[in-house]
Amino acid sequence: MLEAPLKFVYKRGHDITKQVKRFPKVIPEANFHLIKFKQENEYEFFSLLANLEKEGQFVIDRKPDTTLAKLSEGQLVDGRLECLYHGWQFEGDGKCVRIPQLPANAMIPQSACLRTYEVRDSQGVVWVWMSHTTPPNPNKLPWFENFARPGFQDTSTTHELPYDHSILLENLMDPAHVPISHDRTDWTAKREDAQPLLFKVTERTDRGFAGWWGRERDESMPNFLRFEAPCVLQNNRELVEKDGERHYFSGLFLCRPSGQGKSMLIVRFGGTKQSPLAMLFPKWFLHHNGSKVFEQDMGFLSSQNEVLLKEKVSTEELYVNLRFSDTWVAEYRKWMDKVGHGMPYHFGHTTISLPKEPAVVEHAPAGLVASISASSPAKGGIGTMHAPNLANRYFRHVIHCKECRSAVKSFRAWKNAISVVALVSTAFAILVSGRQWKVLFLLTSSVCLAGIYACSTAIAMNTTNFIRIHRRL
Repeated sequence: MLEAPLKFVYKRGHDITKQVKRFPKVIPEANFHLIKFKQENEYEFFSLLANLEKEGQFVIDRKPDTTLAKLSEGQLVDGRLECLYHGWQFEGDGKCVRIPQLPANAMIPQSACLRTYEVRDSQGVVWVWMSHTTPPNPNKLPWFENFARPGFQDTSTTHELPYDHSILLENLMDPAHVPISHDRTDWTAKREDAQPLLFKVTERTDRGFAGWWGRERDESMPNFLRFEAPCVLQNNRELVEKDGERHYFSGLFLCRPSGQGKSMLIVRFGGTKQSPLAMLFPKWFLHHNGSKVFEQDMGFLSSQNEVLLKEKVSTEELYVNLRFSDTWVAEYRKWMDKVGHGMPYHFGHTTISLPKEPAVVEHAPAGLVASISASSPAKGGIGTMHAPNLANRYFRHVIHCKECRSAVKSFRAWKNAISVVALVSTAFAILVSGRQWKVLFLLTSSVCLAGIYACSTAIAMNTTNFIRIHRRL
């Protein structure tokens, strides 16, 4: 247990309590569930407010204050979490230590305290143990071998996406679409590389499946893919240099449902050998490229999600799964056939189970206006600057990413400062009489205009969606 009093040192978040219940029953409550990627000293959690100042506990945001005011909308006061509605204050272990409305000699009721859960930080990712009856078992923490190798470095991004968890997983385990959909988005995807693929399934269990795959042209299968329910998908590759030195590369995808038609994803790409060119780019630029990848697929996947719910039949009747491209997709839907009975809903290869209530009702039980009003403050409180929806890059990624938020803030500050300098230089260019001074001030104004354009471009790269050229107006 943690030593009291503990201080809250991390940021607010959204809602995850319903999402944990969406994990299939083959994944018991007594297990570690994915929460969030660690960003230096900052955490943003989904309805669960975490305190990792000392190894330990996790405070749930489902029983706040007297009238259900969100604690995720609160503030930190002397290391305590304060509800901004009535001013109740909580320590990091969930203990309520101040209720301003109580008389000085009154005892704080036990019912005012918050329920806590154990959390662990493993390889930069935070996991929560959801059981109160079974002690936490550290052996059940996901562990990724390549991420523990000497010299391994990775780039991580977080995305909230407007399609179902199963659609997201299907997309991530489909290598056949990469050369076409993401042609030249990075250094590896090229349209001319689209070709038949080879697959070999080596494992099938109730927790998932695994196997090797590669390109037919290479006549080998150097990539190893493993899906482990409910949220881990990894793709690993080992390369051997001419001198015998081995290098390891991994693509790790940690994804969880966030409701019908919504999902949350942590992407981690890394290796023991880094590209010198990639190291020259700032993190926000790499994140921009990652967001672009998801935007290239977003229209397809959201519409696919709609078709599944509209047709109400299994994927066997809707998909054309080719042996040379769709093996993992077929394996995933067949796995859903085995475990779907433990899920709130599922679309398997031959079986389906429909949601009990429509997504609109689930996401907005009090109506759309109330839903937007309740969500916006927790998502940045930026007013009308960006539309509050998951089709917008700002809400899909930037609000979850410290690096990109800081970049947007810095570029806006620089843009404002340079604009002032440009205005002053232009005014002096008009007022001064000497030709040399006029040229100098006009040159300064021109440089400032270029700087303003560069800052505006950088801001747009972090907040504006990619649109394919043939779809642009």
